[in-house]
Amino acid sequence: MTQKHCILIGAPVDCGKRTRGCLMGPDAYRTAGIHDAITALGHSVEDMGNLAPAKVDVAPAKNPQVYKLAENVGWTQTLMDAARENASRGMPIFMGGDHALAAGTVAGMAAHAAALNRPFFALWLDAHSDIHTPDTTDSGNLHGTPVGYVIGRDGFDAFPSLPIRVDPANICMIGLRSVDAAEHAVLDDGAVTLVDMRMIDEQGIRAPLQSFLDRVAAVNGMLHVSLDVDFLDPSVAPAVGTTVPGGATVREGHLVMEMLSDSGLVTSLDLVELNPFLDDRGQTANLMVDLTASLLGRRVFDRPTRSHA
Repeated sequence: MTQKHCILIGAPVDCGKRTRGCLMGPDAYRTAGIHDAITALGHSVEDMGNLAPAKVDVAPAKNPQVYKLAENVGWTQTLMDAARENASRGMPIFMGGDHALAAGTVAGMAAHAAALNRPFFALWLDAHSDIHTPDTTDSGNLHGTPVGYVIGRDGFDAFPSLPIRVDPANICMIGLRSVDAAEHAVLDDGAVTLVDMRMIDEQGIRAPLQSFLDRVAAVNGMLHVSLDVDFLDPSVAPAVGTTVPGGATVREGHLVMEMLSDSGLVTSLDLVELNPFLDDRGQTANLMVDLTASLLGRRVFDRPTRSHA
């Protein structure tokens, strides 16, 4: 595998929802050994530390339920800038933090791809589609809106102007099992590739993922992967505030990551929604680090045995 320069960027975003704890995520990944897991595979690692949101003034949201709008907007600006500044130097790995951070990371990486005149694709590994807007969200939790932002939906007037709109046809969502009516109304046009858990049960996870990767490869695309803890089943990854039963198994998670590694297409990665306050002796943080290692070249035979004695 081609050796990479991996740039760890701490994004302790904890404003995308009301359940607190994701701000501890970046340091939990460090404690779980993400640096050593990557360097053991021959890659170089640079840790940029933890970022902070830009200070912004925004008008009150039209939807009174929206939570911490200004802080979310500030994080979007900070992470968009961080993605654009670092993508030319290596592979950014954004350690979250809740999924609201992806509004900035995806927008920034899409802008980087456009500057290189290469198509941009996003793989959304998540139980949820996150395609709401500040106007349509019932909960007001903006971690459910980053896809809505990057595809250019209305309602994001307070947010930074998109440098480039992500084509919904270049987004693949795998692991879906909690999508509400307002999101269905947007997704039913068929532009986004949707792979829910029923499809995975019936066809396996390999075929739909390979089909998407073939599309990316055919046009020399750049691929951003956004991995949410709740993509995985809560029995193996309990440290998330949005658990939905029936998620991906450990084996399915590693298969996805190894296929991504084999493809050589991944140029950036989000690790989101880890809430160490809800974890069991670091179980989820360790698994997310192991999955990152699989994405970067570790194979199933090479997985370490963990002792919790």
